[in-house]
Amino acid sequence: MDLLPTFVGTASPSNGSLAWKGACFYDNTAWLEFHNETGSEFGGGTLHIKVSKALSWTCMDIYVFATPYRVTWDYYFLSREHTFQFKEWKGKAEFEYKSNVGFLKKHMGASFEQHPQPWVTNISIDDIHSGDFLAISKIRGRWGGFETLEKWVSGTYAGHTAVCLRDSEGKLWVGESRHDNEELNKDDSNPHIALLLLHPDMLAKFNETAAWEYAESMNGKPYGYHNMLFSWMDTINANYPWPLDAHVVQRFIVSLWVASVMTVWNQMQPTYAANMWNEAINKRLGTEGLNLPDLIVETEMRGSSFAKLLTIPEQDDWLYSDRMSASCVAFVLEIYRAVGLFDPISSFIQIKDANSLRFFENNSSRLPKWCNDGDDIKLPFSARIQYNGPVPHMNETCPSLPPKYLKPSDC
Repeated sequence: MDLLPTFVGTASPSNGSLAWKGACFYDNTAWLEFHNETGSEFGGGTLHIKVSKALSWTCMDIYVFATPYRVTWDYYFLSREHTFQFKEWKGKAEFEYKSNVGFLKKHMGASFEQHPQPWVTNISIDDIHSGDFLAISKIRGRWGGFETLEKWVSGTYAGHTAVCLRDSEGKLWVGESRHDNEELNKDDSNPHIALLLLHPDMLAKFNETAAWEYAESMNGKPYGYHNMLFSWMDTINANYPWPLDAHVVQRFIVSLWVASVMTVWNQMQPTYAANMWNEAINKRLGTEGLNLPDLIVETEMRGSSFAKLLTIPEQDDWLYSDRMSASCVAFVLEIYRAVGLFDPISSFIQIKDANSLRFFENNSSRLPKWCNDGDDIKLPFSARIQYNGPVPHMNETCPSLPPKYLKPSDC
């Protein structure tokens, strides 16, 4: 029985048919045909899969199909030609938006309150200080789908974060860790942006010189892909979507499911795979240069499990091939640590739930007038958050199952 998927190839109308030997069926071919049966702008396609010469009459093969926009699967136990339909290729931004909002409502229990127009606020930059936090949410566009996944698995409502900084001349800047030097003013995703002002006590502690020293030390370095995914995986149990956590052989299935997804992606995008998890898993094992299959074997040889390996917290002194690694929220929290906001527990900080830390203004009477100007919603976003922490090892062992994301008091 083969437990991990094997990449067999890419099917497209331009490369003819694809042939391979499976674990159950030894003679398999596949080819893709485009069509536009729905009359949509982008059309769809039919994937033909012909399987034959089975090892036995009781076996079957399971296949994972991936495109740049979706991952799905099917299984076959009869020797014949099968078809898999892609009714429409996804493309329109509005469709993405509705799809992502619908997913968050259904699977996360999220609610979306429509604020009255205009949906922008004329702010006064005099009311913004170094350390004020920007929570950014994208529902559509290039990163809309990924941020929807990020929200679902972690329970947060922000997919990107940034921090405000003033220089020695008082000029206001926004510091952030981003992908490929993208700029907010060139972003067509129409993001939702919430501004969380630092609490006056935190403002009094904020050391702008230390903040700029850290920010400039990271200037020009790549985005922190290495530690992004591992902030989602804090526990073996109650951390993965149903039905994985409900399975009677839970730990085995969780390890298999995560490793399977990683294996498929490792074949499709090997460069991204190295950035997203290969180097980080090597760090957790104390090894160097092992690829994903070797990492899985090494983990089992040590008597551990892949699922347990993923729960090991990131260490701040780990250096990767592109040096220090900081995702968007890790970058902000490193600045907060550099300026002393986490003292005296600065060595035990996790990056989940950054916007819920007890660093931000919690008195609505001190909020600027423009924060809720012309808005009939009872309270602005920044006054509805329940702040907590920071405490040592905060969130290191917290489950995060939707839709309630309940956390025990000892995590």
